[in-house]
Amino acid sequence: MAILLHLLFLWVGSLAPAGAVTAPSDVAALAAFKAAISPASITPFSCLASWNFSSDPCRPGPSHFLCGLTCTTTGGGAATATATDRVTAIALDPAGYSGTLTPLLSQLSLLAHLELPNNAFHGPIPTSLPSLQTLILSSNSFSGPIPSSVSKLTSLQILDLSRNPLAGPIPQFWGSMSGLRRLDLSFTRLYGNLPRALPPNLVNLALRGNSLSGTIKRATFAPLRALEVVELAANRLEGKVEGWFFLLPSLQQVDLANNSLSGVEVGPPSEGQQLVAVDLGFNRIEGQLPAALAGFPSLVALTLRHNRLRGTIPSEYAGAKKGVPFRRLFLDGNFLTGTVPAGLLSSGELVGSLGDNCLEGCPSAAALCSPPQKTEAVCKQGYGVDGRTRRPHPYLDR
Repeated sequence: MAILLHLLFLWVGSLAPAGAVTAPSDVAALAAFKAAISPASITPFSCLASWNFSSDPCRPGPSHFLCGLTCTTTGGGAATATATDRVTAIALDPAGYSGTLTPLLSQLSLLAHLELPNNAFHGPIPTSLPSLQTLILSSNSFSGPIPSSVSKLTSLQILDLSRNPLAGPIPQFWGSMSGLRRLDLSFTRLYGNLPRALPPNLVNLALRGNSLSGTIKRATFAPLRALEVVELAANRLEGKVEGWFFLLPSLQQVDLANNSLSGVEVGPPSEGQQLVAVDLGFNRIEGQLPAALAGFPSLVALTLRHNRLRGTIPSEYAGAKKGVPFRRLFLDGNFLTGTVPAGLLSSGELVGSLGDNCLEGCPSAAALCSPPQKTEAVCKQGYGVDGRTRRPHPYLDR
C-alpha cells in the first residue's frame, strides 16, 4: 500500500501544474478513487468524466473538475505560499458508476460529506474517515452485513444505506453514535429484532421494507427525545403499539403500515404534542378505533385501513376533534358499523375512504364512501353471526 501511495504521489506530481494548492495526499486519493471505477461506467458528460488531473482538483481549469467536489482552504490563506486546499465533500451524480471505494479515501482526513446515491458501487463500506458527517450510499450494490467499524465514524450525522442488498441483523452498536441524526436502512435484507438501543439524538429513523420482527419496545424508543419521524413499514413487527409510543415528545410522523401488529393503545396527548401523521394500515389490528387520537391537536392524517377494527367511528373524529380537523382519513377495509359522524361526509377538504366497512348511511355516490360497503352476510360473519353462533350486536343482530 505504501509503494502504491508513493507511486500515486509521483504520478499526480508529474501532472499537476506549478503552484497547485490541493494537498498532494488529497489529489492522490481522488486519483485512486477514479481509478477504482470501471472506465466503461464513466459516460461522456458525466461528472467523473470531467475529472482531469492535468488541473488542480480544487482550482481546476475551465473544463476540468466541473462537479463533484467541494474544497476548503486551510493554513495561511489562499494568497500565501503555505495555503492548502483540502477536499471536504464528494457528491457524484447518479450516472451508473460501477466500482469499489478505494481504501485511499482515508487520506481525505477532512472529508465531511460522501454522497454517491443511485449508482453501482460495491465492496466494503468506507469507515476510516474521521471527519465524515454525511454518508449516503443509497441505491447501490453494497452487500453483506453492516460492518461494526461503522461505529468508528464518531462524527457521523447522516447514514443512508437504503436500497442495497445488505443482509443480517441490525447491529447493536447504534447507542454509541451520539451524533447520528438520520438513519436510513430501508429496503435492504435486514432481519431480526429492532436493536436494544438506537442513537440517542436520532431525529429520523427509516427501516422500511426489511424482515424485522418482534415488538416495539419501550426501552428502545423512550430515550429518543428528539425523534420526529419513524418509518418501520413493510416488516414483520407484531404485538401492540402501546400508548407511550405516541407520547414521544418530538414525534411527528409514524409509518407502521404493512406489518403484523395486533393492537393499538392511545391515551390523551401531553401538552405540546406535535403528532401530524399516523399510518397503521394493512396490519391485523383488532378492537375499536382509538378515540384518543382525535385529541392530538396537530394530527391531520390518519390511516387504519385494512385491519380488523369493529364498532363505530368515534364522534370525536368529526366536529369534536381538537385542533385542526383531519385532512386525510383512511378507515376502509375494516368492520366498522353504525352511522358516519356528522361532519365527515360534508367536509369538502377531507380526503380518504370509509368504504369496505359495515356502515349505514354512507352513500356509494360519495367519494368518501368508496368502495362500497361489505354485504350484510360478510358483516355478520365478521361479527360471528353465522346462524350457529349468536353474538348479539345492536346493528347487525336486529
